[in-house]
Amino acid sequence: MSRRALITGITGQDGSYLAELLISKGYEVHGLRRRSSTFGTERIEHLIHGDEPKLQLHYGDLADGNGLMRLLREIEPHEVYNLAAQSHVRVSFDQPTYTADVTAVGTLRLLEAIRDVQDDTGRQIRFYQASSSEMFGKVVETPQKETTPFYPRSPYGVAKVYSHWITINYRESYDLHASCGILFNHESPRRGETFVTRKITRAATRIKLGLQEKLFLGNLDAKRDWGFAGDYVEAMWLMLQQETPDDYVVATNELYSVRDFCEKTFGQLGLDYEKYVEIDPRFYRPAEVELLLGDSTKAHKQLGWKPQTSFDQLVEMMVKKDLGLAQQQLHMQNAQHPSIQAA
Repeated sequence: MSRRALITGITGQDGSYLAELLISKGYEVHGLRRRSSTFGTERIEHLIHGDEPKLQLHYGDLADGNGLMRLLREIEPHEVYNLAAQSHVRVSFDQPTYTADVTAVGTLRLLEAIRDVQDDTGRQIRFYQASSSEMFGKVVETPQKETTPFYPRSPYGVAKVYSHWITINYRESYDLHASCGILFNHESPRRGETFVTRKITRAATRIKLGLQEKLFLGNLDAKRDWGFAGDYVEAMWLMLQQETPDDYVVATNELYSVRDFCEKTFGQLGLDYEKYVEIDPRFYRPAEVELLLGDSTKAHKQLGWKPQTSFDQLVEMMVKKDLGLAQQQLHMQNAQHPSIQAA
């Protein structure tokens, strides 16, 4: 019998890559999706359509504890990966209460549902919590590792600290097989367009083709440890294959600034970023996180995990994808206005 997994946040960047990984390993994969007036399943369309759909979706919400419990009883998963959250740091300042309810208390609701179902059935459910490097915030040491104290600088970071510690608390209090992955920034061509890396690659390719003139950003000097999301989901899976649950930093151990990302992206297109990038104070956070650099030694030693994709390769794959999208847009624009093309 194949193992079953439930992924919250299945329609997001990480959820789509994790679903692909688990399916490749023979899992029966189920995903939690919120009810919406739009489908929002672009990243997983190839998994849910076709002659033999590889993924089953269920309506649910981390705000609905009873609904979560019903789904767990219905699906009977062996593993649960909690990737759902209001995950945009800047937006968390505008929606702090919502961020706390979904990102923090939502994790508690899911843990409670797992505990109740596990107590009733006697069947172990292994749990993965998506913790975040934003928990380190105003860092007290560099690089940051599993033992580094947290100093979150946003409602999102604070909510993630709660989720992290409540997961550890349930592990120690109720003997749950619950592990936390403290993932540093991870990007891909599937990254949401409001996140800075995708914002840069999307704008640069549009500027290259004359579809856009400028890119407006906030703090160019913020430094991050950027990896490829497709690599990082393997670390999530590896954590739940361990006999003993634990917490792990997942990172590349390399540091680049937003300015570096701009320079690399525009450079791949033969452009000078300084001619096109302008600072807009609206994009500054009320409290900035200047530097995040992870030490993933523990994950390497205990899980055998290492990132496979370099910074340059990451930027290249994102530029390639967004250049293709920009070319499609230009083609459609020219088809709709042939006179402009002829001129």
